[in-house]
Amino acid sequence: MAAVPLNAYEKLPADALAGKTVLDTANYYPERDGHLAELDAGELTSSALLQRHFAASHVVKAFNNITPHQLFSLARPTGAPDRSALPIASDDAEAKTAATRLLDVLGYDAVDIGTLAASWRSEPNTPVYVRPYLGETPAMSVEAFFAWTLQTPGIVVPAAQVGKLVETAARQPAGQARIPSDN
Repeated sequence: MAAVPLNAYEKLPADALAGKTVLDTANYYPERDGHLAELDAGELTSSALLQRHFAASHVVKAFNNITPHQLFSLARPTGAPDRSALPIASDDAEAKTAATRLLDVLGYDAVDIGTLAASWRSEPNTPVYVRPYLGETPAMSVEAFFAWTLQTPGIVVPAAQVGKLVETAARQPAGQARIPSDN
């Protein structure tokens, strides 16, 4: 799993992960990561950039659109009527299948949103990013936001709703994404 700020991706050992499925949980925030021209220009998604680094691996964008606490608090058994779903994207069908199985074990349904080129549909500033799982968030600082998420159990977002949210996404310049609590 690549769970590092995007500005640290080149430090991850590509050779050690050759042939493996790599789950990309990263999001691009230029104010944190520095500006990356290919991402700012919309030439690549952050996941495609990661796939380029992990050329011999199989990258799956997953777990990037939900906070860690809600990932835990919203997990439900397979078949539960109040089970949430999370989007996944990859250029590799087998890697998607593996990620879907992992999501199921962890208590989530998966919604396949396409290739890594389409992974922007679950990134910051899109309808499926963080807010559906939290509901209305009060205006607060970034630090207060993270503390607040620990007190909020979250809102169930079923697969059909995730699909609709992903479909309504409109691509915006990556450099204009804002951390969810930046109101």
